[in-house]
Order: sequence, then structure tokens, then C-alpha cells
Amino acid sequence: MNDSSWGARPAPSAGGTPSRAGYWGPPDQGPLPAGPPHATADSAQTRPMPIVPDTGGDQDDRDQGAARLSGPLFRDESRDESRDESRDEFRDEEQQPVTPTPQPERHSAHQHGAPAKKRAGRDLRAAIGVGLGLGAVIVASLFLVKELFLGVIVIAVVVGLWELSSRLREEKGIRVPLVPLAVGGAAMVVAGYVRGAEGAWVAVALTSLAVLAWRMAEPPHDYLKDVTAGIFAAFYVPFLATFVALMLSADADGPQRVFTFLVLTVVSDTGAYAVGWKFGRHKLAPRISPGKTREGLLGAVAFAMVAGVLCMQFLIEGGTWWQGLLLGLAVAASATLGDLGESMIKRDLGIKDMGTLLPGHGGIMDRLDSLLPTAPVVWLLLVIFVGAG
Repeated sequence: MNDSSWGARPAPSAGGTPSRAGYWGPPDQGPLPAGPPHATADSAQTRPMPIVPDTGGDQDDRDQGAARLSGPLFRDESRDESRDESRDEFRDEEQQPVTPTPQPERHSAHQHGAPAKKRAGRDLRAAIGVGLGLGAVIVASLFLVKELFLGVIVIAVVVGLWELSSRLREEKGIRVPLVPLAVGGAAMVVAGYVRGAEGAWVAVALTSLAVLAWRMAEPPHDYLKDVTAGIFAAFYVPFLATFVALMLSADADGPQRVFTFLVLTVVSDTGAYAVGWKFGRHKLAPRISPGKTREGLLGAVAFAMVAGVLCMQFLIEGGTWWQGLLLGLAVAASATLGDLGESMIKRDLGIKDMGTLLPGHGGIMDRLDSLLPTAPVVWLLLVIFVGAG
């Protein structure tokens, strides 16, 4: 065999035609490769180009391989040594057609029925960073100057009203009177802190009247729908936030009450997320929020009850451990209901988040969803357990 050949020419068959059994590529690829130097004249005149076996590449690779010449001038010099070393092996296997090795079939985890790896729905780095930053601002303002924290509540209320009214206008065409809502919402929070529950109720009544009057400046079409949505927004955002101001106004331990309220709500949400992500199997309310599970709810209850015991023992003057258990249970329930309530609103609007102001969290309303309905629950139970302060 000369240097330009890939293998020895097979022996002729009984009919005088060279047998294809010695060709180690697929039988339908073309004529046999050229024979040794002592081949017949007819063979030499019609010497075909060698056919490179199909190795499973694409059509372009097979066409390029079939076009390579076998002479020394056209040989790939970088691969000659490996071909020379394996030439004996090719000669021994010459009489057996080579069958391409089947490639292992690749399947995804979903094709095999294996559960896909769970992933969080948001950017956790951004969410943690924003959460820590907000927490630092809130805690600093809460324990340094109470009035400064009152300003934080007012800002959150105004931004939340703006997000809610914007989504209602964009998705449902509801024109909520934002100006009287923003002014009245800020007045509710301040009145609750300065004048107590009576002042808050007066501010609610005046805000509702302002919404009715403000909308009269526009055409009457959809008047009832717009003012109804406006009064709903007044109760949903600023009125519920007023209970945080009521807790803050306690002379003895106002900041501690607010801190307890914040800690229990955050711990409840964290417990629900952690336990639900790790062990969640049974949906809690799939039509409202498919990501929430019953296991997550149990995690929220457990985490909140433990945090409630610690807060009532070490932060609230006159509190006891069993009061902390009840407080934690109530917070887990109210926070979950608040989260589901806002999820229902977003489902009705056809949106994922109320805003994009907080990276990794969405909008302000996406963070107030569990805090707002929890505020009156904590305020009421603390008044029952240890008094108004």
C-alpha cells in the first residue's frame, strides 16, 4: 500500500467487479478508492477520489471531506503521522464495514420527568441590597427621630397612591383623582399621629368628600366608577398606613411597637418564601398566586410565632411569650391575606408588579402589600395585650 492510499484494494468478486466489502465507509457514498500501483490500466485511468467516511457532521463537512485529494501534495501534513500509525489498524479492519458510533441521546430534565431546579422569580442580589438599604433608613429614622419616620410613612403612602392610580388608569381606564388622594392620605397619617384615631377618621371623611368634588370638574361619564376606585384607594393605602402612625404615637414604647410590627411582617414573608421554595408542593391559592404553597404558609406561621415570642419578651414592656405566639399567628395570617389581596388586584389588572421603583422588588405597593393589612392587626392586639401606651 502506498502513502496516498487509506487502505488496500479489496479482492475482485466472482463477477470480476471489485468487492465493496473492503470499503470501510457507507456503501452508497460513491466509487471505491484507487488501488495499489499494480492496478490495471483501466483502474488507473478512472482513479476516483477517496471518500471520507461519514462521522456524523453536517452536510458541508461531508462535502469538504469528499473533495480532499489523496496524493502527497494535497495531504494534510498535520495529520499524516496519526494516519501512518493507524494504517495497520485500518488494514486489519478492512474486511469489516465500520458502523458509525451512535451518539448518546440527550434529554432535558423535563423529558425524563425529573423536576426542574427551582429558581427564584426575582434578582435576589438586587432584592437583598435594596431591602437592606431600606431597612437601614427605616430603623435609623425610627429610633433617632420619630417625626422623621412619620415622613417616611407619608412618602410611602403618596408613592403607593401614585403607583395604584397609574396602573388603574393604564389598564382599566379608571381616572382616580390623585391630587385629593395624595393630600388627604398625608393628612390621615399626620392626623393619626397627632390626634389619634378620631383625627384619622375625620381626615378619611374629608378625603372622601374631596375625591367626590374633584371628579365633578370632568365629564360625568364613568363618574361612579372613578370615585369608587378613589375611595377604595383612600382606605387601602393611607387609612391602613395610619395605624402605623398610631403605634408610633405611643409615648412609652412607640418605636418598639413599630419595630415589632415590621420585624414580624418581614419574618413572616421570609419564612413563607424560604419554606415554600424548599419544601412547597401543594398550592395555596393557584388561581390568585401560583407561587404560594401551603408549606410556605406553615413556614410563615412558624417563623412569625418565634419572632413574636422574642419581640414581646424583649421589646414590648409588659408583654409575655404566649402573647407573642398569638401575635405571630395573627401576623402570618394577615400578611398572607394582604399578599393575596394585592395579587388579586394585579391579576385583575393583568400586570406582574405595581411599579419598577425598587429593583428586585417591583414598586412600593409590592412591598406594602403585606404591611398595610397587618398594621391594624398588630395595633389592635398590642392595645389589648399591653394597652395604648
